[in-house]
Amino acid sequence: MVAICFAFLAGFVGTLSLRSPDTQVAVQSASRGEEIKWRTPVAFGTQLPALGDNILFVSDAVKAASDGRFLLEVYEPGMLVPAFSITESVKAGKLEAGYTWLGYDQGRIPATPLISAVPFGMEPWEYTAWYYEAGGKALAEALYAEHNIHPILCGIIGPETAGWFRFPVSSLEQFNGLKIRFAGLGGRVLQALGASVTLIPGGEIYQALEKGAIDATEYSLPVVDAKLGFDQVAKFNYFPGWHQTFTAAHLVVNKTRWQSLRASDQQLLELACTAGVTRNLARGEALQGAVIDSFSDKGVQPIKFDTAILKSLQEVTNSVLELEAEKDPQFAEIWASQKTFMAQYRKWKSLAYLPRDFDEDLE
Repeated sequence: MVAICFAFLAGFVGTLSLRSPDTQVAVQSASRGEEIKWRTPVAFGTQLPALGDNILFVSDAVKAASDGRFLLEVYEPGMLVPAFSITESVKAGKLEAGYTWLGYDQGRIPATPLISAVPFGMEPWEYTAWYYEAGGKALAEALYAEHNIHPILCGIIGPETAGWFRFPVSSLEQFNGLKIRFAGLGGRVLQALGASVTLIPGGEIYQALEKGAIDATEYSLPVVDAKLGFDQVAKFNYFPGWHQTFTAAHLVVNKTRWQSLRASDQQLLELACTAGVTRNLARGEALQGAVIDSFSDKGVQPIKFDTAILKSLQEVTNSVLELEAEKDPQFAEIWASQKTFMAQYRKWKSLAYLPRDFDEDLE
């Protein structure tokens, strides 16, 4: 019996050795799985630190982990489709995937700002806790399921600045009639205060500020805004970023394409994006201090809104959120989930962490 087994194995090995080189390559290729190449346009230029370059990390990770078999080919904003049209193109199957801020879909899908940036909302790690552990991921997927899209949380950065202004702001009355570039629910809040709000892509903001088409703008982290030159034409930079306490980016995948992937390839994308979330937050947090240190040399004044203004903005925000929830059931469901989680998390947060001004008290 042992002799028969050895004879069988010898014959099997002999058969493999007699295969042509082309046949052996075909066997190896089959074991590796099919090659996948997805065009992946982005909403933010990859030259922008933290905001834009995170997709390059994710793309490189997918390529390396798949031994070059799975490629996310990154295209800069506007090269394939306009920056604000990525999800519509992915939905229609014109593109396989894209990397974007889902709040740009607010006009078509009202609840999207809740999974991308919420005024007076969660801090970045709090948002990821809600997303991964308290039902946020399932809610995001359900929100986009009817739009033929599978969203994957793929990046997150900390608060944006509250805006770059060409003149100082000391009261909410100054927002009445103000021409400002603002996005998401924060834009709705400023509209309620009488501001003239416009949404333009990042690459067009500098020119609009310089020519006076807008009086002020928000966009991203100080390192990003400085890269775009806002500090050259607007010298009053306000904090904290009340309108976007976190900014989440998603890899949006055409649902049909997603379902056609092997389970291992789906998991590969999920893992790469989860790594992207961690690395993205770390990079964003690491870069801001040096930029703010440079403000004095540029004549930029970093200014914190006083508590009275922030409280008033929060009151208007709550009214806007409740109104949106009344109009849209999906918005109401996601907002209820976030409020429940924030209320529970607040108990831990208030006990576990040092006060924000604790270090200042020691100096």
